[in-house]
Amino acid sequence: MRAPVSIERATHASRIAAVVSLLTLVGLAAAPWWTGRANLRLLGEVYAFIALASLWNLLAGYTGLVSVGQQAFVGLGGYVLFAAAMFYGVPPLVAVVLAGVVGAIVALPMAPLLFRLQGAYFAIGTWVAAEVFRLSFAQVSALGGGSGTSLPARLVIGIAATRDQRDMLLYWFALALGLGTVAMIYLLLRSRAGLALTAIRDSEIASESLGVDIVRTKLLVYVATAAVTSMVGALVFLQKLRISPDAAFSVNDWTAYVIFIVVIGGIGTIEGPIIGAIVFFLLRETLADLGTTYLVILGVVAIAVMLKAPKGLWGLFSARTGIVLFPVRRRVVHPDAR
Repeated sequence: MRAPVSIERATHASRIAAVVSLLTLVGLAAAPWWTGRANLRLLGEVYAFIALASLWNLLAGYTGLVSVGQQAFVGLGGYVLFAAAMFYGVPPLVAVVLAGVVGAIVALPMAPLLFRLQGAYFAIGTWVAAEVFRLSFAQVSALGGGSGTSLPARLVIGIAATRDQRDMLLYWFALALGLGTVAMIYLLLRSRAGLALTAIRDSEIASESLGVDIVRTKLLVYVATAAVTSMVGALVFLQKLRISPDAAFSVNDWTAYVIFIVVIGGIGTIEGPIIGAIVFFLLRETLADLGTTYLVILGVVAIAVMLKAPKGLWGLFSARTGIVLFPVRRRVVHPDAR
């Protein structure tokens, strides 16, 4: 008889931290009434990177799929938004959701091809796929070709009557998307599928011998990640109001920074990408005026964290305090101990 498995429970300190986090979310939801337009846009960008980092962490930290080509779906989502709004009159916020559907559809045939590759070859394959997307959209003259295009003013005005209302609506949409992404990953990892993901990450051979459908589980995660990443990309470029192939499929903006966020925050944890995003934006807003030196400092910080705290800043903090905001780890419970 196999010993039962249970999910770890939050400690008293964790419950206090959860209450503080909930109050913080309430304060963030009310941000349009206590901060200015520039800060709303900055916070919206933070939420987008939290979502992107959490999704990349789901792929690499929990499924073992290390991708350096997630910019493919960021750019795809942005271009779907512009094409749907400009050519078919789809309301921009509806087009954000449509971008997620298109991202999932595109990911379905891509996944089996990429899954034939292992390790570093998979990573390179995802980057090559992203470059194919970039070069393909650069040839679409209706969307501005290589120079890109801007969203017509009539479509922007159609979002809301005034600029303040548009800013509030886009801010809340970004907050909901970031929060929804974290919630989706949390619920997934607490399910049986989450247990299968952990098994696949640790050993594909062992998990397959235990009856885990590796291909199906990876496909589920890859398609879901592609869909939400496309929605985030669409929202990002709806806020920017302009898109170009180089900006939409930038490996630096949408993959390198995302990996940095996950590494310093803590890979394989839900809290890590959130902490990493906060640290990243604090560094960016403080050091951005330093030019290329800023990128060097980011590299130094990443190396220092990997050497001193291999599990990231959240992993170090959690190990010392016992606080876990999102308990998803499982432990075997001996029958005699129940």
